[in-house]
Amino acid sequence: MINKTLYLTLFISLTLFGTTFAQLAKWQSGLVVDEFVVDKPPFPESHAATIAETPTGLVSAWFGGTKERNPDVCIWVSRQEKGKRGAAQWLAPENVANGIINDTLRYACWNPVLYQIPNGELMLFYKVGPSPSKWWGLLKTSSDGGRTWSIARKLPDGYLGPVKNKPVLLANGNLFCPTSTEGDGWKLYFEVTPDFGKTWRKIGPLNDGKTLNAIQPSILTYGNGKLQLLARSRDRAIEESWSTDNGETWSPLTKTNLPNNNSGTDAVTLKDGRQVLVYNHVLPPGDLAKGPRTPLNLAVSNDGSTWSAAVILEDSPISQYSYPSVIQTSDGMIHVIYTWRRQKIKHAVIDPAKLKLKPIENGVWPALKGYTAPIAKGITKD
Repeated sequence: MINKTLYLTLFISLTLFGTTFAQLAKWQSGLVVDEFVVDKPPFPESHAATIAETPTGLVSAWFGGTKERNPDVCIWVSRQEKGKRGAAQWLAPENVANGIINDTLRYACWNPVLYQIPNGELMLFYKVGPSPSKWWGLLKTSSDGGRTWSIARKLPDGYLGPVKNKPVLLANGNLFCPTSTEGDGWKLYFEVTPDFGKTWRKIGPLNDGKTLNAIQPSILTYGNGKLQLLARSRDRAIEESWSTDNGETWSPLTKTNLPNNNSGTDAVTLKDGRQVLVYNHVLPPGDLAKGPRTPLNLAVSNDGSTWSAAVILEDSPISQYSYPSVIQTSDGMIHVIYTWRRQKIKHAVIDPAKLKLKPIENGVWPALKGYTAPIAKGITKD
């Protein structure tokens, strides 16, 4: 009897899993790779990943340790190399930065951001400190695709570097680092360097941190000096601002019609001019600012104003799938790297030529025949 009950339970579980997987596959046209960067990380928590393409292959970084904010949390890097059979594989992660101040004081590391200088070094920005309102920015560089790293260099006082999402190199040579502060309201800035980190200047804040609260912006480009900012907010919506002069001045911050669950997003401009946004398409319950960090979605736009649903990367009611980083590599593929349940880092590759799009109307993710979205009951606490 026990064996029959066990087999029945197993059969039901496998059936439900298979049904769920089959449903999700309906929203995954174009998904060609779905893998963990590290199957068994040497630490309990992983979060806030970043990815870059170097001349020697892909490089990813994230912070890992016992728990966010704990002083043992360090920056870890994994490189992708071709294995014996020619397939690319992620190497074991290496600890490349920590928050040791002296023999008796150590802080957590936070939010690494990778950027590959064209025909130059790989930059690794990260933060160290007791909290996001009190952290400071540091920079390391690598001249060999992330194998070895320079000594950490503290950024000038008051500068953090890109706070979560990658910098964008403009046609005029300015490297725009999207950043934000959380000490006196959530405020958006840009830190701009014309010489890849030797000298800096600030633009902003773009908002007062009172009317609208936003952090962790991304930058999209449209040519002829036109830029768009998209940011996480406490206001139940992704927020945006526009510039027509290469980022020197910006329009007032406003809400888009896309929901935000008070969790990080990222976006990238594709070579064909389309815009890609990765985010949790979740409207928090009631009038709450925070919602579950599931599902994790990918949307596409031609103009940055109207968006189409493209991919659901994760939809399990077990939160959380969050803090995406997205790039397009030289072969045209879209690469997304993100937090998987705070335990691991997930890597997905999407072929933009194979996406099947459905318009997002009035901020509602469109229905698809044969797909029923799981319902997440819990709200992410951190």
